[in-house]
Amino acid sequence: MIVLHAIHLAFGGTPIFEGLTWAIKPGQRIGLIGPNGAGKTTLLRIIARQQAVDQGEITVEGETTVGYLAQDVQEMDLAGTPLSEALHAFDDILALEADEKRLMAAMEAHPDHTTDSYMKLVEEFDRVHAQLVAREVHSMEARTEAVLHGLGFSVEEMRRPLSSFSGGWRMRVSLARILLRQPSVLLLDEPTNHLDIESIDWLEEYLKGYPGAVVLVSHDRYFLERMVTRIAELAYSRIEDYAGSYSFYLAEREERRALQQAAYDNQQKLIAETERFVERFRYKASKAKQAQSRVKMLEKLERIPPPPTDEASIRFRFPDAPPSGRVVVELSQFSKTYPNEKGGDTTVFRKVEPLAVEKGDKIALVGKNGAGKSTLARMLLGTEPFDGTREEGYRVVMAHFAQHQAEALDPRLDVLESLREVGRGQSETELRSLLGAFLFQGDDVFKPVRVLSGGERSRLALARTLLSPANALVLDEPTNHLDIASKTVLAEALRQYTGSFILVSHDRYFLDQVANKTWYVEDGTVRRYTGSYSEAQWQRQHGTAARGLAADRRPPTTSATSNPSNRKPEASNPQPTASSGKKTKEQKRAEAEARNRLYRALQGDGDLDLKMLPPDLLPRALELIEQRITEQEITRDALEQALADPDLYNRPKVFQQTMAEFNAAQAALADLMRQWEQLAVEVDALSK
Repeated sequence: MIVLHAIHLAFGGTPIFEGLTWAIKPGQRIGLIGPNGAGKTTLLRIIARQQAVDQGEITVEGETTVGYLAQDVQEMDLAGTPLSEALHAFDDILALEADEKRLMAAMEAHPDHTTDSYMKLVEEFDRVHAQLVAREVHSMEARTEAVLHGLGFSVEEMRRPLSSFSGGWRMRVSLARILLRQPSVLLLDEPTNHLDIESIDWLEEYLKGYPGAVVLVSHDRYFLERMVTRIAELAYSRIEDYAGSYSFYLAEREERRALQQAAYDNQQKLIAETERFVERFRYKASKAKQAQSRVKMLEKLERIPPPPTDEASIRFRFPDAPPSGRVVVELSQFSKTYPNEKGGDTTVFRKVEPLAVEKGDKIALVGKNGAGKSTLARMLLGTEPFDGTREEGYRVVMAHFAQHQAEALDPRLDVLESLREVGRGQSETELRSLLGAFLFQGDDVFKPVRVLSGGERSRLALARTLLSPANALVLDEPTNHLDIASKTVLAEALRQYTGSFILVSHDRYFLDQVANKTWYVEDGTVRRYTGSYSEAQWQRQHGTAARGLAADRRPPTTSATSNPSNRKPEASNPQPTASSGKKTKEQKRAEAEARNRLYRALQGDGDLDLKMLPPDLLPRALELIEQRITEQEITRDALEQALADPDLYNRPKVFQQTMAEFNAAQAALADLMRQWEQLAVEVDALSK
């Protein structure tokens, strides 16, 4: 579909790509990864023909189209609405509609419908009309609303002026427009940066069914794990391809690095032995020719580079947290409103029950964008006014990170000086190690703050927060400008942190690594769960399944029992013949045994057997099957959640066992559903 061959590109004399070759094939879902500065965004821009190359060829097959979502907000008409802007995805269809109207008018105005000129108009109209039908022109607006809804817009918000939305929400509109265009190759540069978890979940499902190829750059491990079928690692001006998920890539990369390390060690040993031979015999006449031959061999030898070091090997530890009381901070019976643009009040929280952060709590705040996560974080911190009371615990020292703090940095300092300003006794090596963990490498530590990009300022502000001598942290989106390696460093530090923290993040993998409690901010309240994000998700799904099984999870009885002829379906249980009017001894014995089996099954002892079951026990048996379905669905959902954990794929035996258990649970559930449908028909027949 698209082939890049021997691409060379340099900026200001610094080479970015030297002979890079890569191909994107139809239907592939590729995760393009690599360290910051490797050139991932530049490579996407080259494919999208927004960046010229110094040398090399880019071949695009046939009528292949490319759609590119950049990290920065694209130009759009701010007087328009999200709906009108997203509908620009169909500009080519709108042009076809105009052609159709023009041709229709020309046909109506044509004086003679028997001429060749009229028939040419008819043929052209049919061609244009067929294209419109194929592109589902009549569903354009419905499809656009569905995509915008999936990305978090309400029906009312879709029709508000774009000028009233932040840059993050405008990025969602750009994403919607590209998705609706459905190009052959979709290039997405950090598509989840401005999405909340629900929108990320929706995007995952949408892209899984996308008909074209997808290349995405992302630092969201769960998103990569669930989305991609290949990993392309960009480093050292070349691409290393891995045919599998992100977890497969991690395991395969270690194997490849081990092989490269062994090859490198063997070659270094050979080089050392050869150099010793040369040094020993170059001046001896009998061996001089051999020595010279080996010198030439060394000159021609293609050197094997050592495998790259793992950035995650960098470690950082928080300063020791000073001791505090058991309760860190508590909010009681609190409410929060703020004035809206219509002159009224918008309610964020409404008389929420007491909420306490205790010593050792590591709390993830999750919820939709705009639900009030950051507001609650500031309320806990004590910087946001609200109706209610806030009590801070004994000897609590709080520190706060939010994106806006990047603007408060002293522009006169360089990066290292800015960090040293808040450091408490850390050596320069320790400070530089921390800066390295947050992507300030080498001479970057001497860059003046005033020349830093927004992302660099944010990372520096985060590093400063982490050095604060606090025992309670409030971290609002700390991972926004971090790559996967830096997130790993931060996650490890937070796991070792002895204080408490409240964390706002949309990175599900990161939350699972660090949180021991999860608070959902939704519907004007805060719902609290013990455990990580995934554990909280399971608890929420578990509760829903247990309460709403009969109504939501099974086929309705009406569809299974409708019978236009009003004839009762035959029951599978043997009945006495009409001529006898009595049950035989064999029937009575079989029914007694069936009754005993049912009672044992109701007590949890043994499996349910529907054979020979008396009619009066059918409703009881139906209840039992419903109970079994509930239990089996809970088991299935728990195993499904376990399979969503990327780390599981690093343990092949555990993965295989979990997968086998999941398949068995699915099969058992399908069998129970078949029994339920059969029995529901019979119970319904008996009631008529």
